[in-house]
Amino acid sequence: MKKVTIVGAGRVGESTAHNLAKSELCREVMLIDVKDGVPQGAALDIQESAPQFGFDTKLRGSVNLKDMAGSDLVIVTAGIPRKPGMSRSDVLDTNLGILYGIVDEMLKVAPDAKLLIVSNPVDILTYAAWKRTGWSRNRIFGMAGVLDSSRMASFIAMETGYSVKDVTAMVLGGHGDTMVPMIRFTCINGIPVSEFLSLEKIEEIIERTRGGGAEILALKQTGSAYDAPAASVTAMVSAISDDRKRILPCVAVLDGEYGEKDICMGVPVVLGENGMEKVIDLELTENESAEFKRSIKSIRADMERLTT
Repeated sequence: MKKVTIVGAGRVGESTAHNLAKSELCREVMLIDVKDGVPQGAALDIQESAPQFGFDTKLRGSVNLKDMAGSDLVIVTAGIPRKPGMSRSDVLDTNLGILYGIVDEMLKVAPDAKLLIVSNPVDILTYAAWKRTGWSRNRIFGMAGVLDSSRMASFIAMETGYSVKDVTAMVLGGHGDTMVPMIRFTCINGIPVSEFLSLEKIEEIIERTRGGGAEILALKQTGSAYDAPAASVTAMVSAISDDRKRILPCVAVLDGEYGEKDICMGVPVVLGENGMEKVIDLELTENESAEFKRSIKSIRADMERLTT
């Protein structure tokens, strides 16, 4: 891609910008933030690391959303962060207003771009952006499942002592307490994880995965996770920029898959140069389906706040 814009130059946005630059996934990275000096300083700091990492990506910072112009992809990390004790839904009202401002300007200056939502609550904000733009669903998607799956894979590697390179995990559903870790599709070099861990230990890992973000938030107190989220965003951008056709769990608009419509959920999708190119519609077991429906119910409850 020629240009990727990241709106929100906080820790996630800055870390993502550095990852994209080092990987040379685009020619230019534009960082935008409301705080004058912050995006410009972050962009300059990253640019000055180029001789050490050997990248030619150009970075710029701005406080003007008009500088999204010409973007192939816009990544939204802007919004108020969670504080200890807050859920992702607690920041919905404020972050929704921020999102609408970004989307409205994007429609004017970058009408052909794709849109990747990272800000929380990501399921609701992805849906809201889709409705606001009227775009086809392949152009708008959210980051959640890649991060949740990465956390789960990390916990499995930590528990078993085996290389994380051999661990494949999958997490579906909403990005929150009702996420659905798919143990049936979680393996260590193709071998089901249940061959290595007891059911009790697997349940502990599932619960830790569901609270992965909150755990880091509670430990840091003054900030939330940013390295793992930025790495997850980078994996998605790589799939799009290099047309890798990767199957990754992402927040996508459902249109009949899993028996649902008019909702955004974390599901496995094919990511390529056209964005979200296909939803992988898995046949769920009875227990998995029950967990998935519980997650649907939670998301629809938050969706009601969009019209009230």
